[in-house]
Amino acid sequence: MAEPRALVTGAAGFIGSHLVERLLADGVRVTGVDAFTDYYDPQLKRANLKRALASPHFTLLELDLGDADLARLPEVDVVFHQAAQAGVRASWGADFATYAHHNVLATQRLLERYRDAPLERFVYASSSSVYGDAEKFPTDESLLPRPFSPYGVTKLAGEHLVLLYGRNFSLPVVGLRYFTVYGPRQRPDMAFHRFCRALLKGEPITVYGDGTQSRDFTYIDDAIEANVRAWKRAAPQGVYNVGGGSQVEVLEAIRILERALGRHADLRFEPRPPGDPLKTRADASRLERDLAFRPATPIERGLPAEAEWAKDLYAAVSA
Repeated sequence: MAEPRALVTGAAGFIGSHLVERLLADGVRVTGVDAFTDYYDPQLKRANLKRALASPHFTLLELDLGDADLARLPEVDVVFHQAAQAGVRASWGADFATYAHHNVLATQRLLERYRDAPLERFVYASSSSVYGDAEKFPTDESLLPRPFSPYGVTKLAGEHLVLLYGRNFSLPVVGLRYFTVYGPRQRPDMAFHRFCRALLKGEPITVYGDGTQSRDFTYIDDAIEANVRAWKRAAPQGVYNVGGGSQVEVLEAIRILERALGRHADLRFEPRPPGDPLKTRADASRLERDLAFRPATPIERGLPAEAEWAKDLYAAVSA
């Protein structure tokens, strides 16, 4: 039987690098694509791929999906489109052009490249940001998306592009709406990484708002399992919430990290920025029904795992 082949965009990122490693472990030949943008230190991204690059079954292409010649991309069985310009707070103002380039144009060009290919699946990494300040909790996929930030607008635009290519060209597409994924390799701008870094360096922690805002947090291993099942089990045109069922307030998450790292947090409160919803909570029943999977890693286990990774990353300054 021929070795399955996968393309993973954003392969050096937080989620992408974990997905690459999982696919390689499952016997898949993987081509990774990454533009190594400077949204955060590209050296951290390269470190994410250290294990993958040691595998003879992994190939890395460094290119920008928004303007590169995509004929370079190989024929594959499945595409996992993880690449995006991330971050809600940075998506306002002049930087919106960057979000439109990496989240909308790049998605459309990738779809064009594979629209006539015999793919088994095209799995698109969407976001709970498409819901904005949702009208009900838990939030299911039938709720009308109303993004609350420019970032959310671009992720929803990408999702619509994916679905319309599915309807028009019978491309077997699936969208996964991630709810705040966390764990080892989390981006430096994300809250738990920032909290770990501040605790380890003895620096103040900036909390936006009063700290009672809550999120449905999803551990990285659960997000990866959802991707693999979306390839193998999801019906084409499906959109699924990927939410971990660990809804906690920001202040409670900080207390868990304090216990895990044995450090006391010095909290500094700042106004909640535009585009930052007060609450997210996923209804993941469709994921459970169709893919026979429900993210369930408790935050009491997932956050200490991220803290241990952060200890290694910042060992030189936390001694």
